[in-house]
Amino acid sequence: MTAISEFRTGAAIRFNNDIWIITEFHHVTPGNWRAMVRTKLKNIKTGRVIENTFRMTDEIEAVRLDSKTMQFLYEADNLLYFMDTKTFDQTFVPVSFLGEQRQYMKEGNTCTIHFLEDEPVTAELPIFLELEITQAEPGVRGNSTSNLMKNATLETGAKVQVPLFIKEG
Repeated sequence: MTAISEFRTGAAIRFNNDIWIITEFHHVTPGNWRAMVRTKLKNIKTGRVIENTFRMTDEIEAVRLDSKTMQFLYEADNLLYFMDTKTFDQTFVPVSFLGEQRQYMKEGNTCTIHFLEDEPVTAELPIFLELEITQAEPGVRGNSTSNLMKNATLETGAKVQVPLFIKEG
């Protein structure tokens, strides 16, 4: 058991018999009261987000997640296949595992997958991805007054907003 004061954003904890990731962590000292920590917790299995307040003296069980850099290989039968870039071991997960992030993955991309006891529980895509624009509307400058954005489709099929100067390719 570890004191709640030792946790930070991104830490994994066991709370109410589930594994949660701390997504927000705020130390609060209201007036004459004792210090407390306000947190937002995300359930790694269901994705549900809750808010909870802990006293500084509360002790919570820390959970160790192993992180591996994995390369996306291919998709087949509603499964996504990944390969560990160090050991070349392959892992597969259901398409729903990545959720909305799936639309930005193409074969060969790498991401970080977090494991709990050899079971994949969460995935993080890199902050920057290099994807080709396969279709972009023509940008007409006089069409708008402020936010100069247009619709575009990426090679993965994702639809995004891009600045007017971005062209296909």
